[in-house]
Amino acid sequence: MLQTQSLGTERPNIYCETLGPEQFGIIQKSLTIFERIYNQVWLRKIGILIFLALGWEIYGRWLDNPLLVPPFSAAVSALWADIGSGVIPARALASIQVLMIGFASGTLLAGLLTVFAISTKIGTDFLDTMTAMFNPLPAIALLPLALIWFGLGSGSLVFVLIHSVMWAVSLNMLAGFRGVSQTARMVGRNYNLTGLRFVVRILIPAAFPSILAGLKIGWAFAWRTLIAAELVFGVSSGKGGLGWYIFESKNQLNIAEVFAGLLTIILIGLAVENVVFRVIEKNTVQRWGTQS
Repeated sequence: MLQTQSLGTERPNIYCETLGPEQFGIIQKSLTIFERIYNQVWLRKIGILIFLALGWEIYGRWLDNPLLVPPFSAAVSALWADIGSGVIPARALASIQVLMIGFASGTLLAGLLTVFAISTKIGTDFLDTMTAMFNPLPAIALLPLALIWFGLGSGSLVFVLIHSVMWAVSLNMLAGFRGVSQTARMVGRNYNLTGLRFVVRILIPAAFPSILAGLKIGWAFAWRTLIAAELVFGVSSGKGGLGWYIFESKNQLNIAEVFAGLLTIILIGLAVENVVFRVIEKNTVQRWGTQS
């Protein structure tokens, strides 16, 4: 028979020795100055820009032909001079004003088309057909028709901008709405949300990462379409924004000013991407938890 230990027997006490932090090895290691700098995203991006600027400067000086590629310093000098004279700010403001009208109008139309598409089957068929037809069509190809229909003015520019924005934004909105989970949809139905309230309260927040991606694509399409269109409208009407500034500088063989105009376009693009859209993303998808 097995002998069992009586219930009154006391168990021996077990004492554990407290270990100091030096006995555990390295738990937390402080970062070096290089690691701290490297972990800053904005510093890495600035480093990339500096590297590209140095490469441009070296190549321009090595080529030694300012009519082909002036050095980076010459382009910056021309940019600074025309900013001081007010030429570039005036041209940039003219371009941005037209861009905002076309971008806002195209985004609004894209939203209406997408809501119509997710509400009815005929709306889905209509949007699928329209995007298949017009999304591959370059907006710049519509310039001759825009000149005939709207004349030499901002109306023609806004028309081609709406075309360049609307289909890209519509496709991303529709993809985002279709990707909303059934759980989120059932939450909306439980709260008796229907129609526009269901779209605003449930679908748009859940699909906003895709919507924001569409807005970024639409902005890029609109910005480059505007510059290309202004080259043509500038030739026709003798006025315009940054596109006309570049074309006029090229005709006068001021190649440094051509690159100054290109730098202005790039700087505006970087500002919109890293400031405007970054703020929107931080206050929407990151706050709502719809994007990791």
